[in-house]
This record gives sequence, C-alpha cells and structure tokens, in this order.
Amino acid sequence: MEAIIGYLFEPFSFTFMQRGLAAAVMVGIVGGVIGCYVVLKGMAFLGDALAHAILPGIAIAYISGQALFWGAIIAGILSAVGISFLSRQERFKEDTSIGVIFAAMFGLGIALISTIRGYAGDLTHLLFGNILGVSQGDLLLTAGLGLVVLVLVFMFYKELLVISFDAVHAAALRLPIRWLDLLLVVMIAVTVVVALQTVGVALVVAMLVTPAATASMLTKRLLVMMVIAAALGAVSGLIGLYASYWLNVASGAAIVLAATAFFLLALILAPQRGLLWQQFQGKRM
Repeated sequence: MEAIIGYLFEPFSFTFMQRGLAAAVMVGIVGGVIGCYVVLKGMAFLGDALAHAILPGIAIAYISGQALFWGAIIAGILSAVGISFLSRQERFKEDTSIGVIFAAMFGLGIALISTIRGYAGDLTHLLFGNILGVSQGDLLLTAGLGLVVLVLVFMFYKELLVISFDAVHAAALRLPIRWLDLLLVVMIAVTVVVALQTVGVALVVAMLVTPAATASMLTKRLLVMMVIAAALGAVSGLIGLYASYWLNVASGAAIVLAATAFFLLALILAPQRGLLWQQFQGKRM
C-alpha cells in the first residue's frame, strides 16, 4: 500500500513540481474568477488580444536585461488603457479597438524580437508556458498580483455585476461605467500576464474562458459561478500537471485539456442545460 501511495505522489516529491502545482492552482483560481466576466460580457477576443499585445513589453525587458514579468505587466496595462480609450470614441466599436491595439502591439513585438539573436528558446517558453521553471520569486509575484485582482473583484463585485448584466441599468444608477470597464480590462491584462508562465500565450485564453464557460452551464448566479470556475481552474491545474508528468507532454497543454474535459462533461451532463438533459426533456414532451 505504501508503495502505491509513494508511486501516486512521486511527481510532487520534486520541488519544481510543487512550485508548478502552486502556480497552476493560483492561476486556475484567478483565471476562473476573472473569466466569469470574460464569458458574461463576451470578451474572449479581448483576452486573446491582450495575451499577444504584451509581446513588445517582454522583448524590451529582454533587450534591457530586466525581468520579463514586469515588461509584460507594463505592456498589458498600456494595451488595456489603449483599448479602453479607443472604445470610448463613438466612431469605433470595441472589437475594432481591440483589433487595432492587438495588431499594433503584436507587430511591434515581432519586430523587436526579430532583432534579437538566440531568443528562439525563450520564445518557445513564452508561447507554450514553462510551469516547471517557476521560481520562488515567480510564485510570490503570481500570488501577490493574483491577490490584488481577487481583492478588487471583491471590492467592486456589485458594480461589476451590474455592468456585466445590464449596462442600461448601470447608467441609470450613475455608475462610472467607463472607469469600471477600464478596471475590468486591466484586471484581465494582469491575469493574462500571471497565467503566461503556466500555459503560455498560445493557451492563456483557455484558462480565462473554459472553466468559466463550464461553470456557466451549472449555475445562473455569478458568485456561485465564480466559486465553481475557480475550483475547476485549480483542479484542472492539478490534473493537468500530474498527467503531464506521467505522459511526458507539455504541462500547459495538459492543463488546458483537463479544463476542456470538464467543459465537455458539463456540456453533456449539466442539469437543465446539458445535451442529455435536453434530449430527455424532449422525449418526455
């Protein structure tokens, strides 16, 4: 029995796996909570755009010898502010603003990276994540920024709830809609940067959307949806990291596939909204 238990827990006997697990769980929780707003407001494209828009910040940080994390944060926040500013102009729709900023920042990032020799290896980690390379300092940054995001969600929960479900009602209540939208976009940008080391640019949008989309099929209440999405994100991180160890596949991809498996289960089995439930109800009628 002891041999079986030792075998099961073998992956987490290594320090790098323990740090990776802590990072995956934190990213899963924060991504799940913020992802609920992304799903409710139809902002998946924004999350993907911000994931790519941080590229020039990372390139500049690399060239100047600074921490890539902070370069990504600055570029992400600047992109969020730029998108928010353009969206306020009546001549532009929000998706147009996102597309313009995304294309400009991504193009600038590619141009800067093309001037750097020997950057290909680091770029691979950026695209697909490097959760097993998470350091103690990375963990502290992830925890600190994740906590800030969660505290802001708690502080502005009611206001963000109103603007997510009924912008007209929010205007009638004289809520500062533009500032709340900017706050939400900045929080999404920070969450994207926090998730980069875990799943990378190519997969970060999945950690924002998939757990929240799964939770949306299980409840109609936002607070409950956030709790479920956070739990699914954390469990997906655990299962994905564990599977990646034994199957020898990329950790970020395994985490996303685990989250997708939960989504498919909910799509089929969710009460009232699942495909089986709807088929059963159709037969009864």
